[in-house]
Amino acid sequence: MAATSTTLVLPGDEIAPGALPTGTGKRKTLKLGPGLRHIPPNTIVSTVAGALVTNSKKNAASVEYNSGRYLPYPGDLVIATVNGSAAENFNCLLTPNTPPAALPHLAFEGATKKTRPQLPPASLVYCRVVSAGKDSAPELTCMDPATGKGEGLGLLKGGMVFKISLGMARRLLTPKGDLVLLESLGGKVGFEVTVGRNGLVHVDGGAVKTTLAIGQAIQTVDDRALDDVAQKKLAADVMKKVA
Repeated sequence: MAATSTTLVLPGDEIAPGALPTGTGKRKTLKLGPGLRHIPPNTIVSTVAGALVTNSKKNAASVEYNSGRYLPYPGDLVIATVNGSAAENFNCLLTPNTPPAALPHLAFEGATKKTRPQLPPASLVYCRVVSAGKDSAPELTCMDPATGKGEGLGLLKGGMVFKISLGMARRLLTPKGDLVLLESLGGKVGFEVTVGRNGLVHVDGGAVKTTLAIGQAIQTVDDRALDDVAQKKLAADVMKKVA
């Protein structure tokens, strides 16, 4: 697992070189994520208040903060809702406040002009943001361009989608972001959870009752900032509902 560390920063703070990872091998160029800006030649400053998160393996750094509005950023994993289809792209929505994103018909594992997926409006798709800018619509993909494989991306079938805070989404997507709630439920009931950095989580517990109970429990942990003890109690309550 990649080594990670966190430090609290404020807007305008200059990030000390020693607080940033040093790349090795093919990853010698530092990759800056949301919340950081490069001022030539060698200065890195924070643009928001939050936690500076670094990943030594990926030679990357960003600032995690719980803003109220999602802004697409290259590399983000998101849950997109298909709004329609054009000549070469599906038009997708990431949030009500972001411009429609383009998901190419051929951006799926094994897709060709003859075998491209048919996704009706309201379909949910797990995607990665390829590009995003102030003057251009975000572009999405459902495969790794290097391998052509889906690697877990694609159409989300069944289940239900629930809204969560952006902070909870980032937490769940970190290497150590598993909730005690989900760990407690994992050995007792089967379910799948897919997290979008745009503040959505897709839960599939098979039965509607199970799916609803788990999704609402995740929202409860998020809304009330429950600690580990409270999450274990909540997991026990969930099991009573789905038993």
